[in-house]
Amino acid sequence: MRQSKMALIVSSMLLALASLGSTQARAQAAPGSATDAPPGILPGVKIGGSPNMHLVGHVTLGGYSAVDDDEIEQDPGRPYAYVSIGDVQRAGFAIIDLRDLNNVKLLYRWQIENASLHKTILGAPDGKYFKLNGRYYYIQTVQFSAGTPDGELGAVVADVTGLPDTSKVKIIARIKEPKYPGGFHNSFVYRHSDGHIYLVVTVDGPHAQVYDMAKVLAGGDPAQWMIGIIPVPATPTNSRLGMSGYHDFYIAYDPATHQDKFYGAGRGGYYVYDISTITEPKLLTSITGSAGIEFGHTFTPDPTGRYAITETEYQYAPLRIFDLKPGLDGKVQSITRPIGAWNADWHDLVHNHEVRWPYVFVSAYEDGLQIFSLKDPKHPHTEGHYYTCECVHEHGMGGNADNGFESTTSVMQGAFGVDVRNRDGLIVISDARTGLWLFHMDGFNGWNGKDYGMPNISSVQDYDHGPTGVPMSMAPSVMTGGVS
Repeated sequence: MRQSKMALIVSSMLLALASLGSTQARAQAAPGSATDAPPGILPGVKIGGSPNMHLVGHVTLGGYSAVDDDEIEQDPGRPYAYVSIGDVQRAGFAIIDLRDLNNVKLLYRWQIENASLHKTILGAPDGKYFKLNGRYYYIQTVQFSAGTPDGELGAVVADVTGLPDTSKVKIIARIKEPKYPGGFHNSFVYRHSDGHIYLVVTVDGPHAQVYDMAKVLAGGDPAQWMIGIIPVPATPTNSRLGMSGYHDFYIAYDPATHQDKFYGAGRGGYYVYDISTITEPKLLTSITGSAGIEFGHTFTPDPTGRYAITETEYQYAPLRIFDLKPGLDGKVQSITRPIGAWNADWHDLVHNHEVRWPYVFVSAYEDGLQIFSLKDPKHPHTEGHYYTCECVHEHGMGGNADNGFESTTSVMQGAFGVDVRNRDGLIVISDARTGLWLFHMDGFNGWNGKDYGMPNISSVQDYDHGPTGVPMSMAPSVMTGGVS
């Protein structure tokens, strides 16, 4: 992306200030507030954070709009985080070494071959790791413009079992989609109750696509890797809009109903499907016709599957909270009104989020890391924050690949992705401008749903044993490799 000389100087000053001091000093309570900027250094820029937030580490990773989403491994013996690198000139991923939290550092980088020949808006937007038959893998989605190199490529799969020995990191599969060129924007890897590990991805079409990762890893005919689709229901509203399919989704097992459920955000709103039989998705309920929502961005339920947090991608939009129960109980055909809403700053826009009840961890663009409580869904309140963007208001992403995706008056800048390590509560934020940040919050030393009287269900997958709550009579006979 292009920047003015002054913007480059300012960016360098901010990053230099962020890196001052020893690791111990950086790990102290986050200082100050939005009004505490030193005189003469970008007045009005939000810096610091709430006293309960503690900065653990920071890796810059390359500047303006270089960084997209993030992912952190959960196993105690696997201290690694992954960062998607969206900058088209070096699209790929980075692996961050978390073995010593006093010395967090870049361990490895991979970028697409002949990167300078590619055109795109977001080169490598999203990544997920998974485990199968005792080995660890990382999937990186990519998005390159149709008609340019790798325009049909949707994702690469890397074997990362050998870390920290980076010489053993190998790209072992490439998933292509010629029917819908332009790549995969978002992804979710799910350990299904049937024993399979499925990759679900967005495409530039009216559905999400499902891949069996055992088939992908086995090689063979790539035409056999995709085993199903999850459609966007046709409604008068979304048909009129002429928009594509899903933007993002979440998948979880519901132990109360013994169903694998897909929560999809996209054209027309938000949709809940029963995907217990992955090739026969059944629509359970939807959120459509709600004021201010024509296209859903992100859709994440709490561990019970009743209350859902939804995001819609435009300035001033809050996160809306819906009660799904009337729809799931069949009392209404579609849910139309939220029961609550939250935003960090009404001037701005919040982005992705992870739920670890009662907390919702948010990557909030200009407002950095934000955490709010869902104990009372009708009245959510902020629990903590830290400003990672260190940016001037409304100088975010805009334009397209042809004009270099240059800065505009958008608020889409700053904290892009968020993840949480359940075993110790480590919080990871990927910021498009300033890189990867790691935090701890006072009183949050890890998460297990049982500790809160909730099902132990989050985006984290138990790849060895399968979803929590699957009855023994329903459990597949092969729990690690899936069943055929």
